[in-house]
Amino acid sequence: MSTVTEPSTPDHVRTPTSLPFPTAVRTVFTLEMKQRLRGRGWYWMLGIWFAVIGFIFVLGLGVLGTTDNEGGILFDLIVGFVLLFGLLVSPGLSANAVNGDRAGGTLAILQVTLLTPGQLLAGKWLASWAGSLAFLVLGTPFILWALALGGVNGQEAVVSLLMLAVELGIVCAIGVGVSALANRPLFSIVSTYMLVALLTVGTVIVFGLSTLLVMEERTIRSSYYTYPEGSLDSMGAPEPGAQLECVTQTYQSEVPDTQYITWILAANPFVVVADAVPYSVEDLPGPGAPDPYGPATGPYYTPGVMETISQGVRSAQAGPDTDQTCEETAQALRPLPRETPIWPLGLGIQLVLATALLVAARRRLTMPAGRLARGTRIA
Repeated sequence: MSTVTEPSTPDHVRTPTSLPFPTAVRTVFTLEMKQRLRGRGWYWMLGIWFAVIGFIFVLGLGVLGTTDNEGGILFDLIVGFVLLFGLLVSPGLSANAVNGDRAGGTLAILQVTLLTPGQLLAGKWLASWAGSLAFLVLGTPFILWALALGGVNGQEAVVSLLMLAVELGIVCAIGVGVSALANRPLFSIVSTYMLVALLTVGTVIVFGLSTLLVMEERTIRSSYYTYPEGSLDSMGAPEPGAQLECVTQTYQSEVPDTQYITWILAANPFVVVADAVPYSVEDLPGPGAPDPYGPATGPYYTPGVMETISQGVRSAQAGPDTDQTCEETAQALRPLPRETPIWPLGLGIQLVLATALLVAARRRLTMPAGRLARGTRIA
């Protein structure tokens, strides 16, 4: 009696269709960072950046040695310079992240793995962001030096650095999104620089031109301290014991009502960072009535670069000051009213732009591709 042996059927093996998101993103991030760190140009760029920011800090330290707000000005200078340099470097670090691999023939290899388009974009974005944050880390010694000089409280420092890191991350996200949508690395880098220029320089230009559209005729009351004409000698100097008096002038003039167009500046990265910082200007004492013919009396406060931007935006948001008192004129820096913060609007506009580009980039990287542009490299 023969026994028939039937072939055994192997158990169904379930193959994974994707990797866990953290694992996949960490893999892409590691590959990107290893590729960046292998090049000598990366280290040369960091070294030049450290030397430049050190030179600017030491130069500012020598120029501002007699200023009361030396630490605050230097801290604002470092924050503004890191933001400016980051806006120049971040597009170069991120705008060829995807199409650079496509041109090198390595993108298709990653696309046929278990990596999803979202995981691929997230890993490349984090690597670009980490590269841009390296410039902020190299500026840490000078940031701590400025904090040691005083003039900046902990809350201002933390918010400034946090918003600075967020802005660099948004610019990197824009660059990664554009790199996936454009076929050529050069075109994507130029396009990213144009978007960054639109947010920084373009918003200021549009705001300046828009002031011509909101001109209104207003009655201006301007007051200031001066000596009576009868108390001045033939040389124009006040006599001993002469007292200052407050003089008010009223006139008609056309002024721009900027409170209707300040929102144009919201998407500017410098405005977002500066407007988010809670500067403690309201705690500053005023100098009182100055002597126009003698030395300045009372404390004098000099704002930094970013704080000047913040005060300018607050002033534009409040509209024209049609009633300026003598006390306001005597103050070196008039505390402006805290209107509704404008930085959430600007941050929201930037996030919408970056998210839209990343969503479009994810659809572009979906495999299999239904349609490709002529000349697109597959592998």
